[in-house]
Formats: sequence, structure tokens, C-alpha cells
Amino acid sequence: MYDAAASEWITAKANELGFDLCGIASAEGLADPADLKEWLARGYAGQMRYMHDPRRAEIKQVLPDARAIIVCALNYNTANPSSIEAAGQASIEAATRAGDGEPQGWISRYAWGDDYHIVIGKKLEQLLASMRAHFTGPWHARAYVDTGPIDERLAAQQAGLGWQAKNTCLINEEFGSWLFLGVIVTSLELAPSNAASAAAPADLCGNCRLCLDACPTEALVEPYVMDARRCISYLTIELREAIPEDLRAPIGWQVFGCDICQDVCPWNRKAPVTSVPSFHAREKLMAPELSWLLSLGEEEFGHIFSASPVRRTKWRGLIRNACVAAGNLPGHYAADAPERLQLRKRLNELAASGDPLIAEHAAWAMARLTATK
Repeated sequence: MYDAAASEWITAKANELGFDLCGIASAEGLADPADLKEWLARGYAGQMRYMHDPRRAEIKQVLPDARAIIVCALNYNTANPSSIEAAGQASIEAATRAGDGEPQGWISRYAWGDDYHIVIGKKLEQLLASMRAHFTGPWHARAYVDTGPIDERLAAQQAGLGWQAKNTCLINEEFGSWLFLGVIVTSLELAPSNAASAAAPADLCGNCRLCLDACPTEALVEPYVMDARRCISYLTIELREAIPEDLRAPIGWQVFGCDICQDVCPWNRKAPVTSVPSFHAREKLMAPELSWLLSLGEEEFGHIFSASPVRRTKWRGLIRNACVAAGNLPGHYAADAPERLQLRKRLNELAASGDPLIAEHAAWAMARLTATK
């Protein structure tokens, strides 16, 4: 059996490898089957079938001899503006008239740089290699970066890294919610980080409800409860079918993910900027021009986004999303404005696409642009 010194060694090693936070939670009582079951029963998972994986309710099904979970966090905040700052307090009119006047879309902050699965995955493998050299005897471990049937946010909370907020994100007092999480499930007997206090960090959301009120699609149905089917991140990334028509206008200029509930959070106002170069904004991957997005071919998409989280939505998903953003352009564009005419030309071509999903969303956008004088 390992004592607290083993946990301290792991935390120190994680810090050496560049992780901003590291904590350890007991594998016992990690899952909350009742809450998960109710959430799934309400249909809030939408098409995310992986959320129904029975292993989420019992971590022993992930690793039979699991005793502890090592949770590592990496800050991905950048000095670039938030979506609401860039949009002039959520005004899409200001956003699409920014810079050279070309209509733009918005990509979620976490996807501006390299794929976090790769960046954190490499660091977790380095940590595991150091652990294997340090700890003797037979033991097992499995590492996941948002890829396994683990509730990383609950594990992080129980490891003392923060609290689960009303917007369902994990919030840390220093870093806010701009954190990527990675976990190592292990059979090592490790002392939990919060063993001394026997309590997870306090919920410091208080009476604030800025995130709930700011959500354009009302996805936060109540504090701490998200209906993923209404979340812009789900609609633009996870959903493979047509976006419900009543939710298209509220999506605004978002073409991949959404940060609004984080952008308005007071705990993110003074969050430090990441020291990881891989998470800094790539060219064109913050507020890309819609005409450029709509002109991308499938092969070009694969080349540009090969090492980006944006590849998750696939080419047809990104084109679908860009069509919706184009259909949400401000009404003050004159009917003969060059920007509007260029988009209408491309949308007209896409409306004739052999892909029913793209054709339908392009036709919807065309109708919106035609109707708005």
C-alpha cells in the first residue's frame, strides 16, 4: 500500500511535465448512477450514444482493480478576445462587420490550436512512463483524454481541482473553466488529494445565473443541468443530422462549438493565459470568413484541420454550420452588397449539392438572405 508520499510524488511529476493542476481521487463512489440514469432518461444526451455506456456507472468495469484516479488539468485560455467581446456583447452585426467587413463565423476557444487529445495524451504517457519506472511491483493503469467512459469533471471535483458549476463546467478558483482534463485510472493505492479535509471544493457559484441567462438556446434548463440537445456545441459538433430549424437562428455566428456560458462567467475574467504554444490561435481558426469556409472542399478540409479538434464535426458538418451562420447574417447588409452577393452565389451552389444535409441548410440560408432586405 502506498501512502500520501506516493500521491505527492505523482503530483510533483505532473507539474514537472507542464500540467497546471493535478489531483487524485478515490475510485470508490466516483460514479453517480442515479443522476446519470435520470439525465439519460430525460433524453438530454441526444445522439451521444457513448453516454449510455454502462461502464460510466461503475469504474470497475473500466479497470477491475481500480483504486485511484489521477486527474491532470491543462489551461488553454489565450489572450485573444472572447466570443462576446469580439461580437460586441453578442451582437452578430458587429461580428460580421469586423476587420475588412467580410462576414465571419466563430470557432470555440478550445479548438483554436492543436488537438488537445494529442497534446495531453502525450503528457499522460510521459507521466505513466515515469510512474512505471518509480513504482515497483505489479499494477495496472489506463489513460484517457476525453475518450473513455469516465466522468472527468466529477473525478476532478473529487480530486480537489474545482467545483462543477451551474453551466456544468469544472471551475477552478485560479484558472476558471478554461481547463482540459486527462485522467489515469490505476490499481495503485494512492491517498486522495482531499483526504485531510474529506470534502470536495466548495461550490462558489452563489446566486449568479449569468450562464443560464446568456445561453441563446436555453440549453441550461436549470442550474447544473444541461439539455445537450439544445447546446450549440452539441448542435455544431455532435449532431450528425439536420439542426432543428427553431434552433438555427439562436446559433448566430457559431460554426464550431460555443463558449458563451464560459465567456460570461465571472471566474474567467482574470484567468491566466496558457503557457502551452500548441493552444495558441492558428491562422484562420478563430473567426474564419464564411466565404472561405463555404468554399472548402472535403480534401482541403482534411488537410487544414488534420491536427485540429474541428475535424470532429467532419467536412459536411462544418459546411452545414457555415450555412446556418450565413443565414444569420445581419439585416443591414444591402441586397447588392458584395459580401452578401458572394455568399448567395456559393449558397446557391451548395443548395444544389447531392448531399441532402448540405443542400437543405444552404437553401434555408438562401431563403433568409433573400427575405432580409
